[in-house]
Amino acid sequence: MFRYLPPPDTGLVPVFVDACLVVVDKPHGLLSVPGRGEDRADSMASRVQARHEDALIVHRLDMDTSGLMVFGRGAAMQRALSMAFEARQVEKRYVAVVAGRLEGEGEVALPLNADWPNRPRQKVDIEHGKPSLTHYRALDYDAARDITRVALMPVTGRSHQLRLHMQGIGHPILGDEFYAPPAIHAGAPRLLLHADTLALRHPASNALMVWYCPAPF
Repeated sequence: MFRYLPPPDTGLVPVFVDACLVVVDKPHGLLSVPGRGEDRADSMASRVQARHEDALIVHRLDMDTSGLMVFGRGAAMQRALSMAFEARQVEKRYVAVVAGRLEGEGEVALPLNADWPNRPRQKVDIEHGKPSLTHYRALDYDAARDITRVALMPVTGRSHQLRLHMQGIGHPILGDEFYAPPAIHAGAPRLLLHADTLALRHPASNALMVWYCPAPF
């Protein structure tokens, strides 16, 4: 049975905060929102709301993924930001470390669907899956370990999209317990996936805001 062991709460240090937004760096191993049961109440949302009561969730990261998340302060800001995400007006970049040598840049457009008998796993489903698109760019190859650091820019936002798209082209992410073979899962102490860049128009001023938070791996 899954046992939730969130990282210690050492105090919230926002990447950015103003009257409209709160941007934070979610640590690996922390739920974005509370789960079911008192033992899963600790989350990025609850930690942010302990400091900023009006902060409302706009988007989520997987528990095993670290990186930038934005919260809207109040319902109007949450709605404006949610609409920007839905309209694909928000630019997101992730950094991952994958198995094997991945070169150049390209895109992955494998359709995805829930793997209902094995939830929360998802699966590539050519016939019934939802359209899903990820752009990628290789950053660095480590020949000694046969691993590649890669930038991932999702266009759609399906659950486990980046994990499945990398696995689907033969380069699973290190530390991925769901989709990587055992040796690659064991190749890192955590999922090596981090949301390092977030860019959007400020919902009040319309100024372009860009935040960067380097990967801890």
